[in-house]
Formats: sequence, structure tokens, C-alpha cells
Amino acid sequence: MTSGLTIIIADDHPLFRGAMRQALAGMVGNPQIVEAGDFASARQAAIDTASADLMLLDLTMPGVSGLSGLIALRAEFQSLPVMIVSAHDDPATIQRALDLGACGFLSKSAGIEEIRKGIDTVISGDIFTPPGFQYGMEHEPDVAALLQRLQTLTPQQSRVLGMLAEGLLNKQIAYELGVSEATIKAHVSAILLKLNVDSRTQAVIQLGKIAAVAA
Repeated sequence: MTSGLTIIIADDHPLFRGAMRQALAGMVGNPQIVEAGDFASARQAAIDTASADLMLLDLTMPGVSGLSGLIALRAEFQSLPVMIVSAHDDPATIQRALDLGACGFLSKSAGIEEIRKGIDTVISGDIFTPPGFQYGMEHEPDVAALLQRLQTLTPQQSRVLGMLAEGLLNKQIAYELGVSEATIKAHVSAILLKLNVDSRTQAVIQLGKIAAVAA
């Protein structure tokens, strides 16, 4: 592993962040660690540390529910690899995380050596999953179809959908993204079309189906 790495640990449990920090401290290069205790802080850390090499993201933190946080981060920070670290390590959750752009998945029950191996693997550009996991087909047809639709959204459309889920109005989203309200209306129309729904509420419900996977 090369030196000069920066890794963001996004988890709401200080003890777990400390354990991860300890595991990473023993790695070659002694990577710089940035900690975040909620989703807003994780997003801010990604903004403030634009050169970060990896984010380790918990699925259940204040400000986010399940895989919706992964969707939001992958949309906004496309060059930042995101590795999920979660106690919800069933095969369906692992597969859906990978389908939504995670570069790997670590179980919170993993030992130090597995953690280090996992991080080495994703830093090298490969995908890491827990031992024994086999990537396969999504068993729930409705979820599989929804995942495919979500993957057709552009990064900006994914961000807009996430903001809709937060309850923001078009004018608020326009302000946050620095674009016109007309542009946001166009994005919303495209989102509804791609998700095959008739209203903003239905779009948010669809996103919630994915968010609930690991909640």
C-alpha cells in the first residue's frame, strides 16, 4: 500500500470508529483518518477532504436510512470509493450495496486482519466482500427492477431524488444545487419517468424500499 492515504470513517458509534482507527493505524503508510458521526458530517468530510481515497460508511446513522446514504454519496462524490461497513451483512444487503455502487462490504464482525485485507483490496481497485459471499441474481423481482431503474438516474437526478426524500421543495433543491427551479422541475419529471411513478411521493416511497433493506 502506498503512503499518503486518507480514509473517512463514517459511523455513529465512537467506540467502533476508535476500533477502526486502531485497525487502520497498523497498516503500511499509516493512513490519515477523518471521522464522521452522522450522515451530514460524512458528506461534509467528503467535501472538505476532496482527495480522500476511501469512505467506510455505516448503513444506519443519524440522518440516513439504509442504502439511501450510499446512493446519495455515490451521486455527489463519484470519484470517492465508498465501502459499506455494517452489522447487516446478509447476502441480499451485500449484493444490493454492490449493485448501487459500493466498492466493497465489510461486516462489523470482521477481525482486524480481514479489515486490513478488505481495505487493501479496494484501494488496489478491486471489490471486497465477506468470505463465502457469492454474487448472484436479486431474488426479489420488484427490488431488482427498482435497482435497475435507480441505476438509470444521472448523478444529478440521484441527488435530487435524495433531496425529495428529505422533504425539500423544488426551490430549496434549486438553491442547494445552484440551478434554476425550472431545471429541478425537469429533473423531477425525468425521475418520475425513469422510476415509472406518477408523483414525488411515489418516487420517495420507491427509494424507501431500498433504504429499508438495512434499516
